[in-house]
This record gives sequence, C-alpha cells and structure tokens, in this order.
Amino acid sequence: MFKQENVCLKVPKSQGEKAIVLANKLKIFDKNLKVQSDEKFVYVPLLQTPSKEELETFKSKGLTFQVLTQVFPRRWKHPSSLIELLEGKLPPHLLASLPKSVDFVGDIAIIEVPPELKPYNSLMGEAILKLHKNVKTVLAKAGAVSGTFRLRKFEVIAGKPKTSTIHKEYGCIYHIDLAKAYFSPRLSYEHYRVASSVREGETVLDLFAGVGPFSILIAKLHRDVKVYAVDLNPYAVELLKKNVRVNRVNGKVYPILGDAKTVVRERLSGIADRVIMNLPERALNFIDAACKALKPSGGIIHFYSFVNTSNTFEKVKNKFFRAVKESGRNVDKVLFSRFVRATAPHEWQIVLDVKVL
Repeated sequence: MFKQENVCLKVPKSQGEKAIVLANKLKIFDKNLKVQSDEKFVYVPLLQTPSKEELETFKSKGLTFQVLTQVFPRRWKHPSSLIELLEGKLPPHLLASLPKSVDFVGDIAIIEVPPELKPYNSLMGEAILKLHKNVKTVLAKAGAVSGTFRLRKFEVIAGKPKTSTIHKEYGCIYHIDLAKAYFSPRLSYEHYRVASSVREGETVLDLFAGVGPFSILIAKLHRDVKVYAVDLNPYAVELLKKNVRVNRVNGKVYPILGDAKTVVRERLSGIADRVIMNLPERALNFIDAACKALKPSGGIIHFYSFVNTSNTFEKVKNKFFRAVKESGRNVDKVLFSRFVRATAPHEWQIVLDVKVL
C-alpha cells in the first residue's frame, strides 16, 4: 500500500470526529489519506500546514491539538469508469473505443464490443465485474436482433455462464432469459408511460407481449383492468406465465400463445380499448389485427416502429395512417409521439399513440 509523510493534527481520541469535521469545513482535510489512530490519539491528515487563522479557529472550538508530520497510507480510490480501470492495461489508442454504455438486466451486464476490442473481451468483462459489484455475468452482443422471436446471440465474457436472471422494474419482478425471449431495459420508461396512460375499466391487448413488461405493469398500477398478452414465442409465454404468478396479477393478465393475427381473428375481435404494438420491425404488418381488435367505438393504438434518414418519422406516420384506412378504420388524432431511443447509427425507435375510430 502506498504511503506518504504528511502534515497532520494530533488530537485526543475524544475529539477526533470534531477535528475531522472542522478540518473538512476549513477545506484543509486531505481525503486522499486515511485517518490514523493509536490508543490515545487520532491523527488527521491535512492538505497544508494550518494558517494562523485556522489554528485560532481550532483553538476557539476547544480542540487540544498538536501540528506534526505523520506517515499516512493513501486511500484506495474505487475506479469510476471503464476507461479509468483499463488505463495502462489496454493500448492507449483503444481506450476511445471502449463501450460508452452498459445495459443492466438483473445481475447481467450487456455491452456492445467494437471489432478492434474483441481480443480484450475478457479484460473488459472482468473490469465491469469490478466496477459493478451487483453484476454476476457480463455478456457481449454477438449479433443483431433477428428472427421471428427477435433474439440476439450473446457471448459470456466474464462471470457466471448464464443468460437468465431476475430483473426488477417499477416494483415488478421479471424472470428473463435473454437467449430465449426478447427484453430491453432501455424501454423501461415506455413501459411506465404506457401503463400510466391506461384508465380503470379498460381492456388492453398487448399484441407482442414478450415476458410481460407492459402487461404486468398495467395490471400492477390499476385495480380494474383486463390485459390480453399475446406472443408467438413459447419460451416467452412460459416466462410470462411465471411473471404473472410472481407479481400476483392472475385474473388481470391473460397470457396467450399464438400468432397475433390468428388470435385476434379467432378470440379477440372488437374487445380492446387499447392495443400495444411493440414490434418495431414489423408492426405495420399487423395494423389490420390491431384495428380489428379495437371496440367498434374505437380506441388507442400504441404503435412502435423504426425510422432512419430515408424512412423518416413523417413517412412512417403516413404509412400507419394508410394502413389504418385500409383496415376500415380512421385516425382521429395523434395523441403523442416521440423518439424512444437510438438503435443504430442514424436509426431510432419511435412511438405513436393514436386515437383510432
């Protein structure tokens, strides 16, 4: 442990706390060094030899003290960033390429590693474990979200070899397996925003429910709601059923395994006050199902999609309007719209809350 000789205040143990507080107030307490003590005295490290005025202040507060020099061990400073922790361990030119953000799902951390840093996966993973003591596993993204079930491949780069965890969000508990069912912690605010907009007595259809972050939060926030949670992925629906039980929303959330169009046609036509469409890659293909699910008097659709420099927000909105009209309904008004998050360079996920008649 590194030590250094430093000027300090020697005070009786009974006055140790008072001396530290006063030295800190005078801005001469050296926080980089550890306070030392023996059987009778406390030694308070100082940034500089106290001035005449500072010495008078100590005396006026009733301190009995001596100013002397003492050897102090330096405090170990916990690194506050990945760059700080890996400085000196990575080639300097690669420090700028380190991931700027980490996603946390339960006790799992997820990072996106640029190609030039892949040889250092293990080093980065171990550094993240040191930075975040509650993290047990570090995953590196090993591909894009793809396929019918919107899954992504991951590589375990540190910690326990697992992809399943328990995640907490707005008072809800979710059993999640990132390799088997889609989940994004970056949609946390959207889950809450939509759930908060639901009114008592509503029937809600969550067309692409996954493990239930929209459906379960709606049921937790409202006493009198009915939520039909549909998903095509059998693994997601099994986790959804488990999450319904652990969050005690049985009788409010009804998990359904199946294709959204088929389920609406066969079971859920004309029942919904509100439809959630969080399938940004292909939600436009299901506008007819959402419109069919709404009550004859109409309702609200929460529509998610991707936009980019060529497929702009305005273009996506016009496509949505046309699809609603082709489904035999009309857009009354757009209640709310926003960019939800960046998903790639020059690409964003957006949401439209639309009143449809």
